[in-house]
Amino acid sequence: MPPAADHGVRAALADLFPAPAEPPPRAARSRWALVLAEVAVVALGAVAMLARYSGRPAWDSVWAEDPGIYLPQALAHPWQLLQSYGGYLQLVPRVIAQGAALVPIRRASVVFAVSGALIASACGLFTYHASAGHVSSRWLRVLLGLSVVLLPVAQLEIADNGVNSIWYLLAALFWAALWRPRTRAGAAAAAIVAFAAASSTSLALLYAPLFAARALAVPRRPREHAATAGWALGSLLQVLVIVTSHLSRFSPHNPVNAVLYYGHEVLLPALGWHLSWHLRDLVGLSAATALMGGLILGVLAWAVATQPGRCRVFVIAAVATGLLFTAFTSAFAWGGPGQRVTILYEHGARYATVPILLLDAALIVAADAYARRWWPRPKAIAAVVALVAVLAAGWATDFRYPVRRQTGPGSNWALKADKWLSHCQREPGGTITVSFTDWWGKGRAKLATTFSCSSLRR
Repeated sequence: MPPAADHGVRAALADLFPAPAEPPPRAARSRWALVLAEVAVVALGAVAMLARYSGRPAWDSVWAEDPGIYLPQALAHPWQLLQSYGGYLQLVPRVIAQGAALVPIRRASVVFAVSGALIASACGLFTYHASAGHVSSRWLRVLLGLSVVLLPVAQLEIADNGVNSIWYLLAALFWAALWRPRTRAGAAAAAIVAFAAASSTSLALLYAPLFAARALAVPRRPREHAATAGWALGSLLQVLVIVTSHLSRFSPHNPVNAVLYYGHEVLLPALGWHLSWHLRDLVGLSAATALMGGLILGVLAWAVATQPGRCRVFVIAAVATGLLFTAFTSAFAWGGPGQRVTILYEHGARYATVPILLLDAALIVAADAYARRWWPRPKAIAAVVALVAVLAAGWATDFRYPVRRQTGPGSNWALKADKWLSHCQREPGGTITVSFTDWWGKGRAKLATTFSCSSLRR
């Protein structure tokens, strides 16, 4: 590589992994006060997450593999956390399910909902801290953390359950890959997030290019590579499970799906799920996608063309990572453009989580760079106010709404739990078999798990 090109690559990598300012020294009392404040923030965020479903409370229902796979297997085979499902490892959902198996069975739904809410909230707080190198404004970093907790499409599939907590971890993993923490606590947090994400979904392997770039750009000190170590350990565990599972999960779909999915399910609802439906009612799906996509991508293209190197590199990395996720998940998992979508339910909405949150992050980083360059001129203030107004409009209209989860299977967990308890009261030495119809296998096979009545806690 020519010296000039090599210098340019190194400069770009340095901009992608900036070192934040040294933390100010704190007295022991103030450190404890900060810890208590952050615990309170996570708790408050979890309460907000639990409040996002209208109608039946989130803690009264269970969702998808939580009651169909993870809880029955936790009851049948306690603490066997390294079982594969679908050909890969899901460590965090299985840990949550094991916790649910240890409480009275009627309260299992509370464990799933609260655990999912706490993970989402904690990932929002982690994003606030890990973005310090790219977003100088504390208030804009708060906005970035809020984007995780207030994700417009969250209620459709991922909010307040164990199985889909992995999507919040994947979004946080992006920031763990970029963050250069200056404290041992920060390094430990980054390592935990990276390990949790990599050991819970094979999609964490898609971050390999970012961690490879980090290895080249960041000084080789242990604290600087705690996240890399956590990701590598989790990925090693994940690969071992994938190799030994001997299961080919998917066959590729039409690659055009990636373009359609990114347009219709990422760009269009990125700034608001209900707003996107109002827009498509007004002008049609294709025009609505073109309008919203043109607005978002136009702003980001302007940021790449006009803003300083750090902002430019971040926007490119964030959008490219979102596109990589979209290309992979839509090609192997999305049902295609013929799949039925309603305002109450969209199968596969979870695949939009990471791309949407990275678009939000790119917009916020661009606004921060522009404000830092021109503050306090009116145009800088106007840019920040416009960004806050646009994001807040979607968050407000999508904060709380009903979805299919509240009426479908598992919507009344107490009823299901009572049936199990009633059966076991009649046959104390009996067993219960739970069947779950997988959505990804050929022929939609039913997977059955049998556990004994003695494993249920009353």
